[in-house]
Amino acid sequence: MLEILQTILALIVTLGILVTVHEFGHFWVARRCGVRVIRFSVGFGNPLYSWYDRHGTEFAIAAIPLGGYVKMLDEREGPVPEDQRHEAFTSKPPGKRIAIAAAGPAANFIFAIAAYWLLSVVGFTTLAPIAGEVEENSIADRLGLESGMEILEIDGRQVTSWRDINMGLLERAGEESSVTFTVSDGQGKRTLSTSLGGWQLPDDNPDPLGQFGLQPKRPDVPPVLGEVVQGSRAEQAGLQAGDRILRVDGKPVGDWFELVEYIQRSPEQTLELLVERDGNRVTLSVTPGVREVGGTEQGYVGAGVAEVSWPEEMMRDVRYGPLAAIPHAVSETWSDTRLTLVAIQKMVTGLLSPTNLSGPITIARVAEQSVSSGFQDFIHFLAYLSVSLGILNLLPIPVLDGGHIVYYTIEAIRRRPLSEQTQAIGLRIGLAMILTLMVFALYNDLMRL
Repeated sequence: MLEILQTILALIVTLGILVTVHEFGHFWVARRCGVRVIRFSVGFGNPLYSWYDRHGTEFAIAAIPLGGYVKMLDEREGPVPEDQRHEAFTSKPPGKRIAIAAAGPAANFIFAIAAYWLLSVVGFTTLAPIAGEVEENSIADRLGLESGMEILEIDGRQVTSWRDINMGLLERAGEESSVTFTVSDGQGKRTLSTSLGGWQLPDDNPDPLGQFGLQPKRPDVPPVLGEVVQGSRAEQAGLQAGDRILRVDGKPVGDWFELVEYIQRSPEQTLELLVERDGNRVTLSVTPGVREVGGTEQGYVGAGVAEVSWPEEMMRDVRYGPLAAIPHAVSETWSDTRLTLVAIQKMVTGLLSPTNLSGPITIARVAEQSVSSGFQDFIHFLAYLSVSLGILNLLPIPVLDGGHIVYYTIEAIRRRPLSEQTQAIGLRIGLAMILTLMVFALYNDLMRL
C-alpha cells in the first residue's frame, strides 16, 4: 500500500510541475498580449485552495491533478462588457492568439533546457558506456562490439552514458539501414558499422540494449549478503548480513549471480552452504521457498546482496561551466525532441509498435523510480517528459494547442475565421482522437502490469 501511495504522489508531483510550467507559458504571454486571465488552475474540478492577485486573476489548486488550464476572458464563453472587450482573447489579432497558444509548449522546451543546464553545471557522475557481455549472433555481435570496448559515438553523435546509448538505439528501432559506432578498445579509436535489418523492440517491455544484444560492463559482485529479511528462510537458516557464501552443496560459488541461480532452481530443496563469517567457516542448511515468476516456479530465501562499489575507471564525471552548459543543454533538449518525433513517425508508419505508447500508470511508475533513484534521474525524467508534453501539444489536432495554432493561421491567411460549425466539427474529431489515444495508452499500461 505504501508503494502505491508513493507512486501516486510521484505522479502528482511530476504532473504538477510540468502542468504549472506549461500553463504559466500561456499565462505569461496572454498577460503581455493584453488578455485578461480569469483563472490559472493546476488540476481540474473544484478548487481545493485558491487566491487572487492584484489583477483579479484567481490562482487555484484543484482536486483532480491530471492537468490544468488558463481561463481567459473570451466572447465565445459568454457576453463580455463593452469596456472589457479589448481585453478578451477573441479580440486579439491572429498573431497574438498564435503566440499565446504556442507559449505553453515553448515553456516546456525552455524548462527542459533549464533542467539540462542545471544538471550540466552542478555536474554528475555516470557509468561509462563500456561493453560487457555481447550476445552471440546479435546485432551487437555482427557490429563487432567486444567486452571492454568503450562506446564514444553512435552515428557521429557523442555519447557519455548508457542513457545516451539507449536513446540512440530507440531512435533507430525498426530501421533497415546501417548503424555506426565509434569505440575505444584501449589502443585507439575504431569505427564499426552493420545493418540493423529492421530490428524491433519488444512490445511489452522495450529493452533497446538487450534487444541489440549488449549488456553494460559491471564490477564483480561477490556472493556476500547485505541484508537478511526478518522471518525469511535465510534468517531461519541462521544466515546473517556480511556472510560470504563459499560453496553450495560442495560446489564453489563464483559470484552473487551464480548463488542466485543455485537458489532459484532449488525451490523447497534443502541446500548445504559453506559460509565464511568473521574469518571463520560454518556450515548451514537452507530450504528456499517457492514463488511463481513468469509462469515458472523459482526458489528464494529472502536475502539481498551487499553493496558493491564501482571502480573509478568505470565512472565518468560530467560537468560544464555556466556558458558551456548552454549549448549542451540545447543539444540534449534537441535530442529528446528528435527522439520523440521519430518515435511518433515510426508508430504512424508501422516501424514501431503502438503498444510502446504509455499512459499515466507507466508515467507514475517511472516517476516513482526516478524519484527513488535520486535528484539527477528525476530531473532527467522531468526534462524528457516536458519535451514530450510540448511536442504532444503542438500536434495539429483540434483541442490541442497545435490545433488552435492551425485555426488561427488559417484565419490570418483568409482574413476571417473558420465558421463556428467547422470549428465545432474539428473540436469533436480532435476530442475523439485524444480520448482514443488516452484509452489506448491506458490499455497498454494495464497490459504492462
